Amino acid sequence: MIGVARLPASWGPIRLAADEEAVVALEVLSSDEAFGARCLKRLGEWPVPATEATLGIRRRLELAGEAVGALLAGDPRPAAGVPIALHDATDWDRLVLGAVRQLAWGETIGYGELAERIGRRGAARAVGGAIGRNPIGLLIPCHRVIAGDGTIGGYGGGWFGEREALLAIKSDLLAREGNRPPRRPS
Repeated sequence: MIGVARLPASWGPIRLAADEEAVVALEVLSSDEAFGARCLKRLGEWPVPATEATLGIRRRLELAGEAVGALLAGDPRPAAGVPIALHDATDWDRLVLGAVRQLAWGETIGYGELAERIGRRGAARAVGGAIGRNPIGLLIPCHRVIAGDGTIGGYGGGWFGEREALLAIKSDLLAREGNRPPRRPS
């Protein structure tokens, strides 16, 4: 069973899904229907509202929600301890997203530099693809990965929403961490 909770954010609700063990999905700017459909496709089941979930799932959602709230308020410590599960990820995606999760609060890195960090020099585009497939945004802080020229680049992968709204969220998240990279000219 997977449970789902909605968390408030200044740019709209965050949808968070968890099972008894870990957070399995987190999206911004997603409708209930789109989020549920992606959970069904990725995880094989539609998430139930937290009120219908088991006590263990409700507790996991509550703790994860508190950690996300703390993160948005400027305290990253609780988010680092939230267990996550990448059930359907490829080995490549796990490698890249694992490295992204290790990025420190306030740290930014370019796609190419991240590729070098994981021992795959020259794989910047493949790193970008894995980041675009990140199913657990915020807790795997892909907003910290920016273009090699120091600009914001893109944000959001398959998340619902328009490009400008997603870039505004990435800018907001980076600003909360003390970073203000410029946007790439359109």
